[in-house]
Amino acid sequence: MNNLNDITVKKAIKGLKGTFTIPPDKSVSHRSLIFGALTGGKVKINNFSHGEDCRATLKIIKNLGCEVSFLDERTLILNAPKELKSPLEVLDCGNSGTSMRLLSGMLAAQNFKSILVGDNSLSKRPMKRIIEPLSLMGAKIKSNDFKAPLEIFGTKLSPIEYHSPIASAQVKSCLLLAGVNTQGTTTIYENILSRNHSEKMFKYLEAEIETGKDNKGYYTKIKKSQLAPKDINIVGDISSAAFFMVMAAIIPDSEIIIKNVGINPTRTGILDIFDKMNVNYTILDKKIISNEESADIKISYSPHIEGCEISGEIIPRLIDELPIIAVLAARANGQTIVKDAQDLRNKESDRISALSQGLKKIGIDMEEKQDGFIINGSQKDFSGGKEVQTYLDHRLAMSFFTAGLLCKNSINIKDFIWVNTSFPEFLPIFNTIYST
Repeated sequence: MNNLNDITVKKAIKGLKGTFTIPPDKSVSHRSLIFGALTGGKVKINNFSHGEDCRATLKIIKNLGCEVSFLDERTLILNAPKELKSPLEVLDCGNSGTSMRLLSGMLAAQNFKSILVGDNSLSKRPMKRIIEPLSLMGAKIKSNDFKAPLEIFGTKLSPIEYHSPIASAQVKSCLLLAGVNTQGTTTIYENILSRNHSEKMFKYLEAEIETGKDNKGYYTKIKKSQLAPKDINIVGDISSAAFFMVMAAIIPDSEIIIKNVGINPTRTGILDIFDKMNVNYTILDKKIISNEESADIKISYSPHIEGCEISGEIIPRLIDELPIIAVLAARANGQTIVKDAQDLRNKESDRISALSQGLKKIGIDMEEKQDGFIINGSQKDFSGGKEVQTYLDHRLAMSFFTAGLLCKNSINIKDFIWVNTSFPEFLPIFNTIYST
């Protein structure tokens, strides 16, 4: 990146080619640290993410008394104390909503006070969705009008049965982390099943946890448990792979293979959309890694992409991929309609508004809706020739980069450096599969 915040993207003049391994899944990396900290023992974590968000969780875990040493670039040993220790400083989550929401659940059940803070972007994000149910369990939390900073006075909690009004893996995981430290059975219901990385890791680490569906919805029940200190191997991040999958699908003469991609069914909504939109891809070499599904994915140029409707139960399974799916839709024949995705407005930016502003600026026919957007696709290259704002949002930055590869005129992306919060390897990987 040459230490510059901005980047200029030019039209791709040839296809993407090659085989590469996608970086580790950020969701699983966060959880490996937080869950590992509750084992009271030694945990080896293989294939840990280098993203700044995960580094924020790592620093916080150290501040809570865990000893961490790296054996190599992506392998670390976490030695957890028998009981977490009161932090000597505020716990800085940086830009990471995952860190703040999950750690709130864990810290609410401790016997000490802690303060969670974040950067300007994170400090504007809604925390009411976790504060309210934690308070029902007896948690004592002070906030800035339900936003960070969060002052958490750890205390003994009581189990609850909670019906989540939104399908959110962060809310569910927060309550499970409180529940695993609470006597009795804590139950969370969802109308639509959100990501289940926490449930899978709890099962892998031998917690007393049960999942299923009844007449009230999808449920997860957890009892107070001592987690087993077991080695954790982290799969690759499908949310990161999505950008390169879409690039290969829309840039002529492309064919790539991405290795070790996590294909947890609660995360593979984008593959279902590929099926609906006629994207050429193949799943290869399936395996299970620390209770998570993994595979290699082959993607090639797809000249007959079709528009479709994206709504309902699939939304939580691809909420993070919707910005890059919008770029894919812009190259489709016909109209793509996205509904029921209002939670996009509560991400690192208001992603519906910011995405619409940026894509329309470079010539994409997009209409913003309260809970999504409509894109009228075209096989023609986009006009480009403009500067677009990322609003300090890493997924917007990478989505605009991908769109820029099909612009007649180069585009300039402001604050592209924010990609480093989640995916510092983005440009190095791109440069290995595309060179002019």
